[in-house]
Amino acid sequence: MSTFAKVLDGRVINIIVADADFIATFHDPEPGQWIETDFYTRENVHYNEDGTPSGNPPMRGNYATIGGTYDAEADAFYSQCMYPSWTLNRTTWSWDPPVPMPTDGKQYIWNEETKSWTVFGS
Repeated sequence: MSTFAKVLDGRVINIIVADADFIATFHDPEPGQWIETDFYTRENVHYNEDGTPSGNPPMRGNYATIGGTYDAEADAFYSQCMYPSWTLNRTTWSWDPPVPMPTDGKQYIWNEETKSWTVFGS
């Protein structure tokens, strides 16, 4: 079994698990295209079930999410952007903040108003 995302006008509108033979012969009366996606691909890296990088080629940037985007030219899925100040990284197919998150071991949340990281719970 594989996972397929239905894409319409560059947006993921549905996700199903099905055999590739089913998708190849399925007559879908609704507009859109079914494109295979991989649960174990995120940020353009393929992972094992235990969360360690597998070394296998990633599939289409990320696992598709409903409401996410499919870039047909790049053949990549990416999620919706949560913050207007963030930019799409076309290597990892994830969203980068304008300021990197601190790596001091504390938990942070993004503050879009100040365009900065705030210690969680402060």
